[in-house]
Amino acid sequence: MVDKPMSAEMHPGPGFRIRDSIVRPDVQTVTGFAEFETPAASDLMNRLYTMRPEIRPLTDPSLPILGPACTVKVYPGDNLMVHKSLDIAEPGDVIVVDAGGSTMNAVLGDLVSSKARHRGVAGFVVDGLIRDLPAIREFGDFPVFARGVTPIGPLHRGPGEINHPICCGGIVIHPGDIIMGDLNGVVVIPLAISESLLASLRQKSASEAEYTAAVARGDFSNEWVDRFLADSGLPVTRSSQLAAKGR
Repeated sequence: MVDKPMSAEMHPGPGFRIRDSIVRPDVQTVTGFAEFETPAASDLMNRLYTMRPEIRPLTDPSLPILGPACTVKVYPGDNLMVHKSLDIAEPGDVIVVDAGGSTMNAVLGDLVSSKARHRGVAGFVVDGLIRDLPAIREFGDFPVFARGVTPIGPLHRGPGEINHPICCGGIVIHPGDIIMGDLNGVVVIPLAISESLLASLRQKSASEAEYTAAVARGDFSNEWVDRFLADSGLPVTRSSQLAAKGR
């Protein structure tokens, strides 16, 4: 009898570990972000905390996703730790799966989504593929964001991690960071700045309300563009000046 190579063994530790307790943001802080769409949050984080656009809503586009991140790292094409995350995530969490962007196997489908929905999970964000999309869409109230769809199912062998830092859509995510997704894309709000960012969003929204209303009426000017161009050494001939000269 030939033993399997030692290199095939699982080694508890980095790459094969679970944290069952994490720090989460205050519930009122999380729900406060529902007042806004992702572009507003992205702008205030200087456009550096938004996932790549390949990760997009695959369920009803009108369904946003919002909640603290329960992070899962899997070996591409495997979903052992996705299943286990259903025992770790708390109601309202968004399960974020780092599948390495693999386009081989789906890492979850309708059964995992149904189980997560029963556990009160707010939805999934997957840097990889899913399957059984028609059945998931039939739930009507369960958002799933991912790179795409395949009929090829996952393996269930491991390794993987739960509630350790991951990379999803090009952004590093720590457990407890707030995930905010809509038809525009997915923004990651670091836990440490979540309260101050929410306060800034509310302040900015109030200050911009008048300008937004003016634009809606068609009452706006692009003089700031001309000033910027002039300051950059590019003289601007305004259309009104050309009209006055009969051109």
